[in-house]
Amino acid sequence: MNLITQLLPLSNVIVDLEATSKKHVFEQVGLLFENTLHIAPNQVFDSLFTREKLGSTGLGQGVAIPHGRIKGLHKATAAFIRMKESIQFDAPDGRPVGLICILLVPEKATDEHLQILSELAQMFSVKSFRENLLTCKDAAEIHQLISNWTANASNQHNTTV
Repeated sequence: MNLITQLLPLSNVIVDLEATSKKHVFEQVGLLFENTLHIAPNQVFDSLFTREKLGSTGLGQGVAIPHGRIKGLHKATAAFIRMKESIQFDAPDGRPVGLICILLVPEKATDEHLQILSELAQMFSVKSFRENLLTCKDAAEIHQLISNWTANASNQHNTTV
């Protein structure tokens, strides 16, 4: 089991979200976390947008990992979104983003936060993994693909970037 599986319930996987900007994505994910964790949507939005002002969380290759710290959150949590249409995210390669993994961590979760971000970056660096996420038919299939991912498996398929 990878770190992400523990943070990402099936209910937090959204397929074909229609949004035209990262602001709209952050608003939608704020509503999701309000419904699942009773976190105020503006708290989620503000945390993600504050981090985004420091520099884009777009990784490149159509992937972004917006993340933020939430006061009062007891454990890290995640959501995964596959966009219906890719959106601009100020990624370093200039490409629009269609795969977004949002990470929320407790205010003081420095080491855990970095471990999770590292695993996500490693996961999304595998070209075949990204391609498979784009072709999954539904949220359950995406969740299963993410749950089955292991760092060792990705090293066997030397198909990064």
